[in-house]
Amino acid sequence: MSPDPSDTLLAAQRRSAELEARIAEDPARFRILTGDRPTGPLHLGHYFGTVAGRVRLQRLGVELFVLVADYQALTDRDVAENLPEHVDGLVADYLAVGIDPGKATIFTHSAVPALNQLLLPFLSLVSVAELARNPTVKEEIEASRRAVSGLMFTYPVHQAADILFCKANLVPVGKDQLPHLELTRTVSRRFNDRYGPVFPVPDALLSPVPHLLGLDGQKMSKSRGNAIPLSLPSDEVARRIRGARTDAQRRITYEPDTRPEVANLVRLVALCQDRDPVEVADEVGDAGAAALKRLAIDAVEGFLAPIRAARAAYLDDRAQLRRILRAGNERACAIAEDTLREVRAAMATDY
Repeated sequence: MSPDPSDTLLAAQRRSAELEARIAEDPARFRILTGDRPTGPLHLGHYFGTVAGRVRLQRLGVELFVLVADYQALTDRDVAENLPEHVDGLVADYLAVGIDPGKATIFTHSAVPALNQLLLPFLSLVSVAELARNPTVKEEIEASRRAVSGLMFTYPVHQAADILFCKANLVPVGKDQLPHLELTRTVSRRFNDRYGPVFPVPDALLSPVPHLLGLDGQKMSKSRGNAIPLSLPSDEVARRIRGARTDAQRRITYEPDTRPEVANLVRLVALCQDRDPVEVADEVGDAGAAALKRLAIDAVEGFLAPIRAARAAYLDDRAQLRRILRAGNERACAIAEDTLREVRAAMATDY
C-alpha cells in the first residue's frame, strides 16, 4: 500500500523543523544543491518559493551550490535557441537577489562532464516504472504534443546526479517536489548498498512559504504569461496586476481555501512587505478588489525596483557574469571529478 500523501507531508514538515534547528546550531555541517532551468527570467513565485530561502541559508553559513541546468533546457527547442541569453539572465537574477558568488558555487550542467557521467551508473539503479511515476515526467507525457525525449524521461536521475555529485545533504524543496528528492534518496541508498558507502542520503528542507498562484489563479508559469518576472518593467507590473483574477465579493478577506484568487493577491502583498496576510486583508476591507490591486502594484513595484536595477547593472557587464560562471564551473568540476574517482573505485572500474 502506498503511503498517505498527507502523512508523508507531515513527516517532511517535522523533519524540516528539526533540520532548521540543526542548521541554527551548526550551519557548516550542511551543503545545499539547488538550481533552475535557464528558460527565462526568474519570477516572484521562484523568489518566494525557493530563492529567498537560498539567500537566507547562505547568510546563515550553509554551503550553497546553485545549478544552471542548461542541459535540461534542451528539452525545450524554443528556449534552447536563446540559451546563452537565458543563462546570463539567470546568473544576473541570482546575483541581484543576493546570492554571493564569493561563497556560493554557481555552475552549469554542460561544463561539468564528471557530473553527467554519474547518470550512467545511476540509471542502472532505477526501473522504467519508477521513472514513469515521477510527477514531472508524468506531466510532460500528458502535456506534450510530441514524443517525450529520453532526456526528459531520465530527468529524475539526472537530478540525482546534480545533488549527489557534490554530496549535498540538504535540498530545499516545495511540497510538490518531495517525490523528486525521494528518487535521489533511493539512488543514494541503492548505490551504497550495492557498492559501498559513497553518498549521503540527502534531506528535504521544505519551504515555509505558501504556494503563490499565477495572476490567473492557475499554477504560476513562465510559459502561461501569468507570472511576475523579477525583471518586469514597472508599467507591465501594473498592467498584469490590474488584470489579475479576483471574485465578486467586495470585502477583502484572507481565505485561501474558499477565495484562492483574492488570497493570492493578499499573500503577494504580504510577502513583498513582510506582513501578515490577515492584516493586509483587514487593511483593504470593504474598499474592494480595485484597492487591493492598487496596494499590490505598490508593494510589488517597491520590492522589485532594487532587484531590477541590480539585475540590469549585472547584465551590462557580461564579462563579469562569465567570469563568475567560469569560477563556479571550475570548482564544480574539481568536486565532480573527485566524486567520480570514488565511484569508479567503489564499482571497481578504475582501470
